[in-house]
Amino acid sequence: MYKIKLTELATANIKKIDINAQKQIIHKIEALKEGPLLLGKALKGSLKEYRSIRAAGQRYRIIYKVIEAEIIVIIAAVGMRKDGDKPDIYELMKKYIRTGLLKD
Repeated sequence: MYKIKLTELATANIKKIDINAQKQIIHKIEALKEGPLLLGKALKGSLKEYRSIRAAGQRYRIIYKVIEAEIIVIIAAVGMRKDGDKPDIYELMKKYIRTGLLKD
């Protein structure tokens, strides 16, 4: 069983989401304790260290990193998938990494 750790960024992201979606997202995060490498998909490019899983009716993505040596899943960010849109969670993640805002 993996331990779950949320970054400050992920915690702040979740707090901005409506309560019903929050519950679904938290349920999906809990599921990551069992087999985070079996769930979600590996990301590419500058996000290649991370994985992504859909939550709350396909609209939201949970972006996480698995650290096998420590048996831990770090939830890096949570947000909406809006392809080609500025608030798209993948674009925000790239920005967080580039600017050093993301800390494990």
